[in-house]
Amino acid sequence: ITMEASFDTEESFDDPSCLTPRQIKEVKETKITINCVTFPLPGESPEQQLLKPNEWSYCDYFWNDKKDPQGTTSVAGFEVLLQKQLKGKQMQKEMAEFIHERIKIEEEYAKNLSKLSLNPLAAQEEGTLGEAWTQLKKSLHDEAEVHLKFSSKLHTEVEKPLLTFRCDNFKKDLKKYDHHIADLRKQLASRYTSVEKARKALADRQKDLEVKTQQLEIKLSNKTEEDIKKARRKSTQAGDDLMRCVDLYNQTQCKWFEEMVTTSMELEKLEVERIEWIQQHLRQYTTLRHETDMFNQSMVEPVDQLLQNVDPAKDRELWVRENNTGDVRPVDMDI
Repeated sequence: ITMEASFDTEESFDDPSCLTPRQIKEVKETKITINCVTFPLPGESPEQQLLKPNEWSYCDYFWNDKKDPQGTTSVAGFEVLLQKQLKGKQMQKEMAEFIHERIKIEEEYAKNLSKLSLNPLAAQEEGTLGEAWTQLKKSLHDEAEVHLKFSSKLHTEVEKPLLTFRCDNFKKDLKKYDHHIADLRKQLASRYTSVEKARKALADRQKDLEVKTQQLEIKLSNKTEEDIKKARRKSTQAGDDLMRCVDLYNQTQCKWFEEMVTTSMELEKLEVERIEWIQQHLRQYTTLRHETDMFNQSMVEPVDQLLQNVDPAKDRELWVRENNTGDVRPVDMDI
């Protein structure tokens, strides 16, 4: 973590090599660099407006890095979003496994009903009671067929869609996103290192120029005016190098910022699609339940009601509230 500075004097400092000791003392820290990303310090810059107010959008809340539970390493905000995608994929898989277990129960139930319908018990019952008993046993066979049909539809209309949704290249696509943003972050780190080296080089050149100037003034050295000019040229060149490095850093950070916004909104879109896909097929589950057993409608209604109330935006709000890593976006670095 490093602190960046801006100057509160009325002068314009286009050349950092020309700063005087008085001017340097007037430096006020207004920005902070964390893990090579530059942010404004609280209260030192105009308040930033959210890119998508009131939407709890991914593009507004994942700019900072997040400490892992042990606090030893940092996880990039974008990595938090990727982990959300992977967790969603795992949840989808587990839902499919749950439906598969439900299918097995239905198949076993249908098998037992069918077997029971062939049981010869009370087959000797006569008269109208015997006819009723025979019809009762036949109804078990019909009910078994209904449950077999239900289990078959569960497989084709619920389990299979949950299993196959985004099976092809989904993780590869996430890795592309990850590598793309990570590469930009590495470029930003490299640019930041160059800025720090250039900043140190400028400080060294300024100190060298100051020492030579003082020595010349008090005649403690044989340094000539030409030596002073040479030192001043080197200081100016170091200042130019710093300005160039800062400009390249800001360009790289701007590119990273733009790609973060674009990619995080794409991940947000994918999450909405996932939720809506699962919502659609779980509602198909409840439809099949209604068709199969209307007598159990009162048990299904609460589930149906909850599914009807699924809201991707609300889900996102709750998740972002719990997992956001910060809503302050990067800003350009000052010299």
